[in-house]
Formats: sequence, C-alpha cells, structure tokens
Amino acid sequence: MSKSTLITGGAGFIGINYAARLLSRGDQVIIFDNLSRAGTPGNIEWLKSTYGEDSFQLIVGDVRDADGVKSAIESADLVLHLAAQVAVTTSVIDPRTDFEVNALGTLNVLEAARQSPKQPPVLYASTNKVYGDLEDVEVDEGESSYYFPNHPDGIPETQTLDFHSPYGCSKGAGDQYVRDYHRIFGLQTVVFRQSCIYGPHQFGIEDQGWVAWFVIAAVTGRPITIYGDGKQVRDLLYVDDLLTAYDQAAVHIDKIAGQIYNIGGGKNNTLSIWKEFGPLLEKELGQKIPVSRETWRPGDQRVFIADIGKASRDFGWVPEIDVETGIRKLFDWVRANQDLF
Repeated sequence: MSKSTLITGGAGFIGINYAARLLSRGDQVIIFDNLSRAGTPGNIEWLKSTYGEDSFQLIVGDVRDADGVKSAIESADLVLHLAAQVAVTTSVIDPRTDFEVNALGTLNVLEAARQSPKQPPVLYASTNKVYGDLEDVEVDEGESSYYFPNHPDGIPETQTLDFHSPYGCSKGAGDQYVRDYHRIFGLQTVVFRQSCIYGPHQFGIEDQGWVAWFVIAAVTGRPITIYGDGKQVRDLLYVDDLLTAYDQAAVHIDKIAGQIYNIGGGKNNTLSIWKEFGPLLEKELGQKIPVSRETWRPGDQRVFIADIGKASRDFGWVPEIDVETGIRKLFDWVRANQDLF
C-alpha cells in the first residue's frame, strides 16, 4: 500500500511540484490549501488534468483552523508543512496575520501530528531569514558581487539566530517549535532552512520569489526594479533538487529526526541578483532589459550562501541542476505559459 503524504500549502509553487512527483510514482496525496495565493487554483487544475480528477484529495482549509488541520492529518503517513505567509513586506504591513499563519499555523500542524494515531513525521520549510542580516559576518565587495571572505562554503546551521522582521520572527518561531517537538514529544521532525528556490509553477512577485519574478517580467515586458547596487549574492536551488531533499530526508527520518538543515544551491550555484543574473536573462531573452533603481531595502542581506555540507553528510543530498540549466528550464516554462501571467 502506498504511503499518504499531506502537503499543507500544497497548491503553491513547491507543493504542487512535490504533489506531482508523488503522484507520478503512485503515492497518495492530500493537499491542504486555502487557495488564496495567485496561481493556486490554476496549479490544482493543472494537477487534475495531468494526473486525473480523482488522483489526489484536495481539502480547502486554513492552517489557522486547528480542528481542520487535525482532521486533515489523521490519515497521513508524512506531513510536508509548506503553508505560510511568505513576504517580508506583507508581514510588516500586517504582523498579526503573519504570526497567526506562520507561528500559530505551525503549532496547529505539530499538535495535529502529535495527536494523530500515526504520529507522522513533519518536514518543515523554514527560511534563511532566521539568520537575520548577518551583521556579525564579514562581507567583502568584488567587481560584480559581494562575498564572505571567512565563510567560503557559506553560512552553517550553527550561525547565530537573529530573527529580523515580523516574517523572520514568525518563521523562526515555527522553526524552533518544530525542532523542539522532537526533543520534548519525540515527534519525528526535520527543519529545512531554505534559500532561493525557483522553478515552474512559481508565480513570483517583486517581494517574494524574485528569480521567477525577474524571468516573468523579462518575458512579459514588465518593469524590473533593482534595490541596492545589484551585487547582492544568493545561492539558487532549482525546485527538483529541493524535492529530492524532501525525499531523502523522509527515507532517513529515523537517523535525522530533530535536525535542522540549510538547503540551498550552496557555493556552486550562486548569482548576484543583477550584475550576474541580468546578463544571463538578457542572453536568454536575446535583448537588453531596462531596469529602474531604488535604494537598499531594510535588512537586505548583501550575501547569503547556505553551507549545505551537513545535508550531504547526513543523508547524501547535493544539488544536481546548475543555475544556467535551471534558469533555462524556468524560461521555457514561463514562455509556454504566458497566458497565466
């Protein structure tokens, strides 16, 4: 009998890709989503048209509803908790909703899993924002990018936590609750502090999902604004590699329960957000791309590169899709689906 995976936020970008992977290998999938994000109803329709109307169970619900979450999790063998308020700017405008979705919603998921007869493992999508703006980490400036002179492999999981912004606080609270539910209650949990994830079915906007947003804007001719000098560096991870991390973590859950992992492209998959990414976009588009400039945004990290060595050592995970290949795949998907934007 195939196992049943519940994906909170399963109609979103990462969730829909993981649901498709699970369905393609015959697993049972329960998607729990309030369908509030742009593109989520279309993602559900795509999943139905690709795998069949009855290939998965859709529960339209909200993680703030403890009873609804408890009911949804009862039959699950594994929980992937992706549901979240995901934009820093939105969290500043409405901190209460951000807290209720990210912190309280995560507590609801953990409590439901703890009280379930199956006590399913919980994989939690956290964020590198829990490290704040890395004020204590030395950063040097190169010709086209910033870099860490003393952290050649990137930032490890041992970096001091420094929640910055309501979003950082709410996701960080969830991050620590997930870890502690293993220590205190024995629930099998894993925290993934994820970097810049990108790929198909991502409806990026300026404040969240910037890689997809730049590609979408370039293809559709929308204006692009660069905040700061464009030398800010991020490690990029194509979504298929992230899904493999989820798979491998689930396989090795008895060994790695209670652990926290940085999951990103690592030092081999980095780009400065415009000095290096801009020429790559222009190469794919075949023309120059005009951009406007604005001042730095508060808390913007000049560099974030995840040290992903712990995941490699503990459960054998390494990214396989390089940045140029991944960006090309995303370009192809956006071109083929321009009507969605």
